[in-house]
Amino acid sequence: MQESTVTIKGQTTLPRDVRQALGLHPGDRVRYMILDGGEVRIVRSRPVMALAGLLEGRSPHRATLEEIEEAIAEGAAEDGMPTR
Repeated sequence: MQESTVTIKGQTTLPRDVRQALGLHPGDRVRYMILDGGEVRIVRSRPVMALAGLLEGRSPHRATLEEIEEAIAEGAAEDGMPTR
């Protein structure tokens, strides 16, 4: 388990193992997600343009609007949310 100390200014240095695990380099940005139970997840922040082409070639099928709406309704029903 990695630890670091928080300074009086609220700053800390990410341990080398954490930086390596996230693939961080000087100038990179990180995002902090606060989870239930007081846990925090740190992830590498990526600009939107870095996601370009991420899903390319995953599926030749393009969903129709009707298929998308049906999938949303099914997901909402599974979560117990009211549907139209």
